[in-house]
Amino acid sequence: MGPGEPTPGLPPRARARATWVLIAARAGYSYNWFDVGPALPRIGATFGVGPADWGLLVAAFLVGAGAFQVPAGFLARRYGARSLSLLGLALLAAAGVGGAFSPSFDLLLASRVVAGAGAGLFFSPAIGLVASLFPPGRRGVPVGAFSSAFSAGAAVGVLGTALLVPVVDWRAALAIGGLGLAALTAVAAFAVPRSAGAAPPRPARPRAGLPAALRFRGVWAIGLAFVGFEGATFATGQFIVPFGEAVRGWTAAVAGGVGMMFVLPSVLGGPIGGSLAERRPDHRTQMLVVTLAGASVLALVPFAGLAAAVLIGSVFSFAYGFVYAVMYVVPHFWPNVPAEEIPLAIGLFNALQLAGGALVSFGFGWLVAVRSYSFAWEALAALQAATLVALLALPPTSSAGRRVAGAPVPGAGPSR
Repeated sequence: MGPGEPTPGLPPRARARATWVLIAARAGYSYNWFDVGPALPRIGATFGVGPADWGLLVAAFLVGAGAFQVPAGFLARRYGARSLSLLGLALLAAAGVGGAFSPSFDLLLASRVVAGAGAGLFFSPAIGLVASLFPPGRRGVPVGAFSSAFSAGAAVGVLGTALLVPVVDWRAALAIGGLGLAALTAVAAFAVPRSAGAAPPRPARPRAGLPAALRFRGVWAIGLAFVGFEGATFATGQFIVPFGEAVRGWTAAVAGGVGMMFVLPSVLGGPIGGSLAERRPDHRTQMLVVTLAGASVLALVPFAGLAAAVLIGSVFSFAYGFVYAVMYVVPHFWPNVPAEEIPLAIGLFNALQLAGGALVSFGFGWLVAVRSYSFAWEALAALQAATLVALLALPPTSSAGRRVAGAPVPGAGPSR
């Protein structure tokens, strides 16, 4: 049984428990991703650094996460999705606590790279792990809910840290996130059955050549097409609170509330996108239209007051949740990619997006420093739309391509 194949003989109660715990772990993972954003001004004051270095700090996490996406796919094939997901969570939690005690900005940067590495080891195996709990035709909603839990955790991270930092300072705020994730990791170790996401049997003869997931052009197309969206999501999530405080004059609580609306509504977008992707095969159109809608509203941020900013954030966040849920369902419709290589496929396109997103996040901070927030927001929206041209290389999917448990994969050789 590979990481992307359904777990046999799993009772419904055990399946539901494992799914909800993994959703909670996904939220805790994203909390520790976004809790730095509201703390950036205090971090800057502590270490004497400005917006350009803030962008570097945001990018550091993305560098670590991007670098370990593809290795995570290979390691999941060897050691199983469950083991690798738990290892990634533990590493992210430890780095979150460690970052809180960093005596210098350089060490804080290093801790964010390590935290990103933990995130990279967790995410793509965990997607395969959630999918493996359900048979074909029933994966869309749980995968979409798992994807959207990212935004729930990010929303709590943005608002919670914005409220905590003025009271307990940024170090304690980061430590709280790391300790909370450590507790969730311990719960997941007991709640997720060992049979779920187990390592597939080792073949007698290793399969020759590159894995199909690395050769399939659809993986590369998705990875490149959403570099702009990935960068826009992380830049808005980390910079909207400092922007609100510095440019709009909002209080920390108000700015944190607006920041929450730039991530929370994707909790709705994920299940809707996942369900639609499972039922309708026009995935390229779904992702293109909704991403362009998100880019259009993002361009209005420099002109928005409080109420308009909340509306913009809601539309942008819903679009993000929708598109990424579709993105994580699509590999299950690719008959040329074996089931056990789905985490590797997701890991590869995530790595491309995170690498590009790191550059975009750094570039956003640099533009703020040398030009203005307004110019940076407009450039971000334009880039989000521009990278979509890569979708021209995405092969169309059809309902006939939906993965069926036990079905042979054309050209894939024996199951591993």
